[in-house]
Amino acid sequence: MNALAEAVGSFALTCRVSRKSRADFERWQAAALRRFLDRDLPRAPFYGKAPARLADLPVTDKALLMVRFDEFNIHGLAAAEAWAALARDGRAGSLTVGASTGTSGNRGLFVISEAEKYRWLGTILAKTAPDLLWRGMRVAVILPQNNGLYDSARKSRLIKLAFFDLTLGPEHWRAALETFDPTVIIAPPKILRHLAIEGFRLQPKRIFSAAETLDPVDRPVIEAFFRLPLDQIYMATEGLFAVTCRQGGLHLAEDSVFFEFEPAGEGLVTPLVTAFRRRMQIMARYRMNDLLRLSGQPCRCGSPLRCVDEIVGRMDDVFRLPSNGGPILITPDVLRNAVLKADRRIDDFRLVQIAPDWIELRLPPALADEAAAAAHQAVRVLLEARKADATVDLVRTSLSLETSRKLRRVECRLERAS
Repeated sequence: MNALAEAVGSFALTCRVSRKSRADFERWQAAALRRFLDRDLPRAPFYGKAPARLADLPVTDKALLMVRFDEFNIHGLAAAEAWAALARDGRAGSLTVGASTGTSGNRGLFVISEAEKYRWLGTILAKTAPDLLWRGMRVAVILPQNNGLYDSARKSRLIKLAFFDLTLGPEHWRAALETFDPTVIIAPPKILRHLAIEGFRLQPKRIFSAAETLDPVDRPVIEAFFRLPLDQIYMATEGLFAVTCRQGGLHLAEDSVFFEFEPAGEGLVTPLVTAFRRRMQIMARYRMNDLLRLSGQPCRCGSPLRCVDEIVGRMDDVFRLPSNGGPILITPDVLRNAVLKADRRIDDFRLVQIAPDWIELRLPPALADEAAAAAHQAVRVLLEARKADATVDLVRTSLSLETSRKLRRVECRLERAS
């Protein structure tokens, strides 16, 4: 395996595809998807043969993948073996094993080959910083867990990559981060906001929000401090799904993933993803847990890849509330907007469903009483308008930076029926 060739080839392919018309792109994508279905998918024991159409395949999810992990990867690596490898050095022979942080639910495993790591590197560089690459890049990744994917970047002579462990807290690595002087920062929005509020001495050329939902209340704080537009990387254990272009459009990674969309109400969709450039662990018609609002307009950058207007949150955080007419659902964006639009002084909050008919609105003590009362009333008015039968309690409490779990300002803490 020629690592440089894999990375360069993927970089070139990603750039070339982005210049196609939508019609030409769809023809290219259809051919790539067909090759995947005929050549790669049958190698996974779960499938065993090529389907006539993608739609003939069953829908899969994380629960099924974890129970039958060995049947979805072509080496037959069992989940127990993968966990053991992860506990050692993340290596299972020539394969790299990784996992989600598990800070918002059950952990998920993935396994990739060396070739796939370098293909990923070429793809992510083409999408995030092709103009910076040739001048050399210092990339700071601030996440709760290191990832085998980043090994490929560390071996590049054009990239210096440093990982900063979010779970240790910024006080443990502030000096090291400032000394590293990154040209690119990839971090959850809560950390980017913390860097801004605490006045970290940093002058990156590009900043990316990743790993958590980017709430609209965070963007202006981050952009004002860094004097840069805040871009996004939408990536999960299951793969890379979207990256912001230089014109600000959040483009789906349709050049490596085929997306199907299931309606979720309120104009939102949940994606089914088929990663047609992955060959080691097969991801086909895999149901994600995310809520997306798709854009109806092409991006002004000219890319044929569709755009997402907003990554709203997780299906798990939809509030399910009782009413006389039966259960009603309210999505995280609707709940979040009710709080934020109540008073412009509100720049942080938590709205948590802790029982079927009980919600807590948590606001910091320093917030003016009239602003807190306005937010409390706004949530109650929203529930009344939806005819939901639920109590909303206002709680004044400190909303300190949490590094041990993902920030979810709107969160449902009810157990879901299996």
